[in-house]
Amino acid sequence: MLDSARSTLDMLPPARHTSAWRDLLDALAASHTEITGVLKRPACEGTSAEREQHAAVWPHLVFWAEHGSLAADLADASRLNQQPGTGLTAEERQMWTEMAQAAQRRRELDLIESWYAADGRLITLAYLVEGNTDTVIALVGDPDAPGWQVIGQFDNEYTASLALPRPVPPGVLRADSASRFNRPEAAPEQPLHDLLRDVIEARGAGEVSEALLSATRMGYAAGPMVQLAQLLDTVAEFSHALNTVQGRQIGARLETLGRQFAFLVREVHVAAEDLGATVAVLPPHRTPKSPRIRSRPALDTAPPAPPAHPASPARRL
Repeated sequence: MLDSARSTLDMLPPARHTSAWRDLLDALAASHTEITGVLKRPACEGTSAEREQHAAVWPHLVFWAEHGSLAADLADASRLNQQPGTGLTAEERQMWTEMAQAAQRRRELDLIESWYAADGRLITLAYLVEGNTDTVIALVGDPDAPGWQVIGQFDNEYTASLALPRPVPPGVLRADSASRFNRPEAAPEQPLHDLLRDVIEARGAGEVSEALLSATRMGYAAGPMVQLAQLLDTVAEFSHALNTVQGRQIGARLETLGRQFAFLVREVHVAAEDLGATVAVLPPHRTPKSPRIRSRPALDTAPPAPPAHPASPARRL
């Protein structure tokens, strides 16, 4: 499979991702050598040597579990070959591009999905809406940046998939992120609804202060408000990594919201500390209301008799 994947890479046009894929295939080959070495020379079962061997081979197994699908995709060269083409002439491409640009200005260009082809081009399927008619078209380039062009017009999405270049595996947000197979154990967290319940049931300011401090706690066991701020920052990073006009704009918006929310978290934390310093308690006149309890009949009490219905007059036939 690795040899087939390398052969496919040799046939692909040069692009930013092909050299990175080649490095990844080399790393997969090195991990494959380590795995097969253990399979050929396994340590004695139940010994410390076996445990050490398993611990040493585990990262290579994880690496294959995470990225072996890329080698499988590249090994299937047929799925990455260029398709027959969309059949549009240069004049027809220009005509459809102008129509699509006009529809975009009218906000009647509905995007369906996008992917990258093997040569690095960004391809997007969209509905071109004209009155009651929806036409499937394919664009090449960023739909929100100047210079994109229509490369195909189709009756439906299925026919488009047969004519357009196939998608290549998408990238990752962080090249050095932890594997889902090696994630550290999550820190215990206190849900927001528990903190809200603690506040409602609290009697003193110190208890409420602790609830707010838990929500804004930093570090390993970060509170829910801090986690939400981290989520905003990470989504902003993802939006920028899309490398599109819309992605950068949304990323900038999320960065601004993240800064505002981080300021809010700090203010809530300070307010929690100030509330705790008041050492106040709720005044005694805030007494609970007595519950509305309906009296229940005794177990040996007979249920009331149903009301008597007046006899209906006899009907004549």
